[in-house]
Order: sequence, then C-alpha cells, then structure tokens
Amino acid sequence: MIEPGETLRKAIHISSLVIPLGYRYLLSFNRAWCFSLLLIAFTISLVIEFYRFWQKDFHKTFYRIFGILLRKHERKDFTGATYMLFSAVICVAFFDPLIASCAMAFLTIGDTFAAFVGINFGKRWFNNGKKSLEGSLACFVSCLIFGIFWLDNPPLAIFGALTATIAEFCNIPLDDNIKIPIASALVMTLLSIVI
Repeated sequence: MIEPGETLRKAIHISSLVIPLGYRYLLSFNRAWCFSLLLIAFTISLVIEFYRFWQKDFHKTFYRIFGILLRKHERKDFTGATYMLFSAVICVAFFDPLIASCAMAFLTIGDTFAAFVGINFGKRWFNNGKKSLEGSLACFVSCLIFGIFWLDNPPLAIFGALTATIAEFCNIPLDDNIKIPIASALVMTLLSIVI
C-alpha cells in the first residue's frame, strides 16, 4: 500500500536528477563549482535540520509544510534530502566526475523505479516486506540503461548498476541516499582501473 505523500516524495526525488545533469551539462564537470554549490546546499539543509530539532515553533511549522513527505523515521532523524546532499558532496569530492554523476543518478533513478515497481507490482517480498524482487529488478534495469548511455562503457555500467541494486536491496542500517551512490561510485572507480 502506498503511504500518503509517497508519489509526491518520489516526484521530488526524481527531480534531484538536476544535480548529476547540472554537473555534466551546466558546469561541464567543474568539480570546484559543483562541490561548492553542493556544500552550501548541504550546510543550509543541516541548519534547517538542527533548527527543527531544537525549536518547537519551527518544528511545528516544518511539519505543517513538509509532514506529508516525511517517513516515520525522518521525524526524529535527518531527512532523505540531507542524506542525499551529503552523499553528493562526497561523490563530487572523491570520485571522477563521470563516475560521480552516474552514481548520483543511480540513486535518483534506481531508487525511484524500485519504489514504484515494488509498490505497484511487487509479488516476491524480502527484508520483512520492505523490498521486492520486482522492485530490485526495476532498479537494476533502470540504472543499467542509464549507465550504458551515460558512461559509454557497458561493463562499468553493469557492475555499477548491480552495486546500486545490491545497496538498495540490502538491509544495512544506512540510508539508501548514502549507500547507493557511494557504493556504486566506489565499485565503478575500482573497476575503471582494470576495465
């Protein structure tokens, strides 16, 4: 069953494609500019997060505006947006621009397709009913198609998409917004030395 606001949440999530697309096509892979912009966005996000934890009035206003978008655990933890900005900062800082941008897109595309397909067509459920085989396949296929076009290196795209899918599926207590891009960027970076 779809949680209230999940469709809107995923629509906003897919809009974060602006980060890898902007990094490549607007900033021409200018690492310094992209890192600076993301660091500013991440800092603002952190300030908002801590302010909502510490100030009751702001806390109420925040939930009045964004409450429908938040999952239960995000009410007492950072939002997915903050984790996504953190992982984007790490990817841009430490990985090749082409790989970093692809890994960030894997998060946006793979996680969105996994959720929509899993919620609507999932039949074989795992991890206490949180993940489905159909959703994981959708994650892999969508990441693979994107990776092949983005990287122009099919073997790298296959292993990157597979890593993103495993990270999305795994029940490791770490937010998907961190697991997916960093794990896939790390694997693609190591493989790019060999391939």
